[in-house]
Amino acid sequence: MEPITLTKTQARNIIINAAGLARKGQFGTGIEAVYRLIDHLGFVQLDTNYVVERAHHHVMAARIPDYQIEWLAELCKDGSIFEYFTSDAGYLPMHDFRFSLPVKKAFKTQRQPLTSQEVNLMKEVLDRAEREESLMVGDFENDRLEASSGWWDWRPAKVALERLYLDGDLMINRTKGFQKVYVLPANTVPRDTDLTMPDGEEYARFVIRRTLGALGIAYAKEMAWRARHVKGNLVKKELERMVSTGEIKTVIVEGLKGPLYMLPDQEMDVQISRDVFILSPFDILNVFRHRLKDFFNFDYQIECFVPAPKRQYGYFSLPVLAGETFIARMDAKADRKRKVLIVHNLHFEPVDLDQTTIEKFIHSLRAFIRFNQCRDIVFKKSNHENYLEAIIESFSE
Repeated sequence: MEPITLTKTQARNIIINAAGLARKGQFGTGIEAVYRLIDHLGFVQLDTNYVVERAHHHVMAARIPDYQIEWLAELCKDGSIFEYFTSDAGYLPMHDFRFSLPVKKAFKTQRQPLTSQEVNLMKEVLDRAEREESLMVGDFENDRLEASSGWWDWRPAKVALERLYLDGDLMINRTKGFQKVYVLPANTVPRDTDLTMPDGEEYARFVIRRTLGALGIAYAKEMAWRARHVKGNLVKKELERMVSTGEIKTVIVEGLKGPLYMLPDQEMDVQISRDVFILSPFDILNVFRHRLKDFFNFDYQIECFVPAPKRQYGYFSLPVLAGETFIARMDAKADRKRKVLIVHNLHFEPVDLDQTTIEKFIHSLRAFIRFNQCRDIVFKKSNHENYLEAIIESFSE
């Protein structure tokens, strides 16, 4: 079959629409919009960084104008969504639960052999979970034999809980303070949920469709990434088969080296608003650096993992999207005690911004301040004094 040929603009519009960023409120409002968004994307990455409001809430608030942070917990409680570690930790729709089973099997069978002490501890923890129905790390005495050597040096009980979670023997709920509560699947997963283990081909096809549904247009490596914890997965093999049968379309985008892929029912004539979105670094649009370079000519990485002397833009810079163009990156921190959003660096990209775009950016800034439970905003520096002055002036009115 002949591949579909697209301009860069057409490709960007398809990608932005698939990400739910074609316009404000693309999935509606209310808690129903939260579920529709998660169901559409298939996976919303969770992150614990609290410099500004956490990433999973940020993803929702950027798209859903009336978003309330308690809605995710409500959807988990009623069994509409669940938390699990597939490609990364995140929220998934419950009707996809059976497709988490191959990942759980992989964690259980592909890890290094455990010692008898580790196996016994996991059994003791699981027995206790069955008796008490829910557990937290704080429910265990400090069973560390040696002093901690660093952030990821968890004590044995914590390791046991996490292994049981990855294996599927326990699941995670969250407290209001975002602490993990480990619970039994039987007390969390609705009884009518399909628990049939998919075979390798079905799992691969699921990953391919889900990835393309969320990304709009993708390389094979993004699909493989989503299934990376299942060694020997059949994603590349099934992708070739689906292309040969017409279930997946190949795409040629001007200036890019393929192959690229797209679902055959993907909306092509996409209209993108000029709305401005302040995005999380862990937003589906931003997690693959090569995609931002290829499709948007935007070289971005989150610099909290970069040594301080080597950072260019700041510890936690947030990409700012206007229409189909990234216009800025904003290194921000919420000072929750003082109720002030501190913008350490507002770096504008080398694009000309008209008054309408500046006004829309200001509108998004006001919403972002409220979302972070702040009342005021302070700007420390910017590379474009004229744009910054216009923004500051609007906040002084």
